[in-house]
Amino acid sequence: MNPKVLVIDDDVAITDLMSMLLKTHGFDVTTTNNGADGVNLVKTKTPQVIILDLMMPDMDGWQVCKAVRTFSNAPILILSAINDPRLVASILDAGADDFLVKPVPSGVLVAHIRKMMRRTGALHLPLDDAPAEKKIRLNNTAPLIS
Repeated sequence: MNPKVLVIDDDVAITDLMSMLLKTHGFDVTTTNNGADGVNLVKTKTPQVIILDLMMPDMDGWQVCKAVRTFSNAPILILSAINDPRLVASILDAGADDFLVKPVPSGVLVAHIRKMMRRTGALHLPLDDAPAEKKIRLNNTAPLIS
């Protein structure tokens, strides 16, 4: 089963691009261009990671983040064109887990998503992918180091 990612951004071009990019990396991607729909999709789709824009009409990223935090602990990655340390601190205080500034290289975005999934136990790496001298199982059980 592929890890589930929900992308919430009012820009259709961004959600289409994110969907194509993340699907090539093996993610099951759901997108929406509306904050309220995003909150409902978190409830129905139970994504392992949420990618959220801040500046959206009607329900902005802060409101979405606060609403999601009332019922879900899914990691929230903010992807925004805003690069103001005060706003970054504000959204992290509101419950977001990570923040990246647009544009972001695709490899960096995917690495941040995988990092958050590893921390929550949502990403399980096969032991065969680790170097032979230091194999670590990243899941909900105790790490296995050989």
